[in-house]
Amino acid sequence: MGKTKELSKDVRDRIVDLYKAGMGNKAISKKLDEKVTTVGAIIRKWKKYNITVNRPRPGAPCKISPRGVSLIMGNAKNQPRTTREELGNDLKAAGTTVSKKTLGNTLKGNGLKPCSARQVPLLKKAHVQARLKFATEHINDSARDWEKVLWSDKTKIELFGLNSTRRVWRKKNTECDPKNTLPTGVFLLRAQVNFTASTGR
Repeated sequence: MGKTKELSKDVRDRIVDLYKAGMGNKAISKKLDEKVTTVGAIIRKWKKYNITVNRPRPGAPCKISPRGVSLIMGNAKNQPRTTREELGNDLKAAGTTVSKKTLGNTLKGNGLKPCSARQVPLLKKAHVQARLKFATEHINDSARDWEKVLWSDKTKIELFGLNSTRRVWRKKNTECDPKNTLPTGVFLLRAQVNFTASTGR
């Protein structure tokens, strides 16, 4: 619901004068044909600050409405890799035009920060289960067992994906959430071959 028309200073002063004369909020509301909540708010402001006019704002008014904030927050959470330009286009379609800096500040103010996405191998469910099985089988291996492994330089083979940093909008301690990671087709083959050759497993 939008904000209703503000009362003039004369009406506000009249409310305070009636209150000083001993009338209650409901009686003032009925006499001046104003809402009881409005009358109460004006009296509370007068009691606290001894004024009836609006106090100066602490800063510039927010350019994005609460509904607009909800829109970009929802989009950023559902698609963390979305860019500020894309979010700006969403707001523009809703009738609000703001700068990229304003968008970034709004997201940061609501707990989302632009962080580098962690690159992870693109694994199928079977691959995840195989890795878990390997880790479980070798969880009790001693340091001497691992000394038998011949580690070598890594050979990077990039089958697909972007060989660059991508940023995601995320909250603190959510870097490993699948939504906030960047699957890549990069594999390190020589380390696996050397491990098999040196241990015979």
